[in-house]
Amino acid sequence: MAETGSTGMNTTAIESVAPAISAENTRFIILISCVATIGGFLFGFDSGVINGTVDGLRQAFQSSSAGVGFEVASMLLGCAIGAFFAGRLADLWGRRTVLIISAVLFLLSSLGAGAAHSSLFFIAARVLGGFAVGAASVMSPAYIAEVAPARYRGRLATVQQIAIIGGLFAAFLSNYLLAKTAGASTEALWAGQQAWRWMFWMMAIPSLLFLVLLLIIPESPRYLVVKKQKVRALAVLTQLYGAAEAQAKLGEIDASLSADHHRPKLSDLINKATGKVRPIVWIGMGLATFQQLVGINVVFYYGAVLWQAVGFSESDALLINVLSGALSIGACLVTVMLIDRIGRKPLLWFGSIGMAITLALVTGAFASASLDANGKLVLSDSMGVLALVAANVYVIFFNMSWGPVMWVMLGEMFPNQIRGSGLAVAGAAQWTSNFLITVTFPVLLASIGLAGAYGIYTVAAAISVFFVLHYVYETKGRELEQMEG
Repeated sequence: MAETGSTGMNTTAIESVAPAISAENTRFIILISCVATIGGFLFGFDSGVINGTVDGLRQAFQSSSAGVGFEVASMLLGCAIGAFFAGRLADLWGRRTVLIISAVLFLLSSLGAGAAHSSLFFIAARVLGGFAVGAASVMSPAYIAEVAPARYRGRLATVQQIAIIGGLFAAFLSNYLLAKTAGASTEALWAGQQAWRWMFWMMAIPSLLFLVLLLIIPESPRYLVVKKQKVRALAVLTQLYGAAEAQAKLGEIDASLSADHHRPKLSDLINKATGKVRPIVWIGMGLATFQQLVGINVVFYYGAVLWQAVGFSESDALLINVLSGALSIGACLVTVMLIDRIGRKPLLWFGSIGMAITLALVTGAFASASLDANGKLVLSDSMGVLALVAANVYVIFFNMSWGPVMWVMLGEMFPNQIRGSGLAVAGAAQWTSNFLITVTFPVLLASIGLAGAYGIYTVAAAISVFFVLHYVYETKGRELEQMEG
C-alpha cells in the first residue's frame, strides 16, 4: 500500500516534489538512507574531534609543530586508502558490508586514540579511523543514490552532508563541554583521564549505534544486479518501489551494465575505443580535489589553533567552532531545499564565487595583523570582526555548495558499471588532497603566515568557478541508468 502519511518535514518536502508513486515505500527509503548517513555523522565527528585535542597531543607526546601536523593529518592517510579500497571492495562484497566494516573500525579507532600513550600508537589508531572515514565518505552517498528515486535523490544525499556537519558540530560541542568541565583539554576529567582522551572516547557511542542499525537495512539493489543476484535485487526493489515498478527498474539496471555483463573492474575507467581515461573520471577527481583546495578543513581541523593565533582564548576558540558548526547545518538545510529544484551546477559555481570573495576578505584581515612581544598575531578590533564574520560566511558558502554537492555528484554521476571504481579513484583524490592541505598548514603558518596560506586557498576557490562552468554537467532529475561516462 502507499505510504501517504507525513513523517515530518523531510518526508513532506520530498513528497511535494512530484506526485507520489502509489506503491513506493517512501518512509522506508528515508529510514534506510538515514541509517547510511550515520556514517557521515561519524565521518564528521572523527574529523572534528581532533580540533580540541591539539594541545593535549603536544603535551602528551612532546611533539614538534611538524609532529602535531602529522598526528592531526594521519587519519587522512587512512582516508585515502579507505576510500580507494572501499569503492573496489563494495563491488566485491557489497555496499552494506563495507559500511558494516567501517562501523567496526570507527569503534576500534575511537577507543584506541583515546587510550594512546605514544605518538606511534595514536597515529595507528587514527589511520584505522581513517580507513573507516574514507569508506563511509564514499559508500554512504553511493548507497543513498542507489536506493533513492531520482526526483528526491539529491535531497536525501544532501542529508549526508548535514550528518557530516552534525558530526562536526557534535564533536565541537563535546570538546567544548568536556574542556570546560575539566578546566582545559589537558586537565584530568573522569577516571583520572585527561579531557582530550574523553573527546575521542565519546565517538564510541554513535559508532556502536551505526553498527547495530546497519544490520537491519537491505543491500543495494544495483549491486545485487551487478552480482547477478536478480532474485534478491527484485525483492529489495519491490520493498522500495512496489512490484510493478520493481520489475521495470530491474530491466533498466540490467540494460545499463556492460554488454558482456562482466564484473566491474578498475580498467573499466579507461575507454576501450580511445585507450584514455574516461572524461567523467577526470571531472570526478577535479570535483573531489577542488573541494579540499579551498582550505575548508583548515577551519575544521585547526579552528581552535587558528582563532587562538589571533588572540582568542582556548574556550572562546572552541565556542567559535560550535558557532561555525551550527551555521554549517543551517546552510546545508538550505541546500536540501534547493538541490533538486535548481540543480547541482548552479550551487557549485555560486558557492565558488562566494568562497573566493570571503576568503579574500579573511586574507586581507590576516595581512593587517601585527606581532606582539611573544610573536603572536594581533588583529585590530575591526579586522578581528572582519576575519571572524568572513570566515563564518565562507563556511556557509561552502556548506551550501561544495560541501554537500560534491558528495551528491560523486554518488550519482558515474554509470552503474563504473560507479565503484569511479568512487575509488575520486575518493582517493579527495582524501589525498585533504591530507596535503592539512599537513602543510602548520608549515605555511610558520613560513608565510595566515595571510599567505589563506591567499593560496582564495586562488583555488577562484579557479574552481571556471572548472565548474566549463567541465561539470548537470545530473538533476536523471536516473542512475541514464548517466553516461
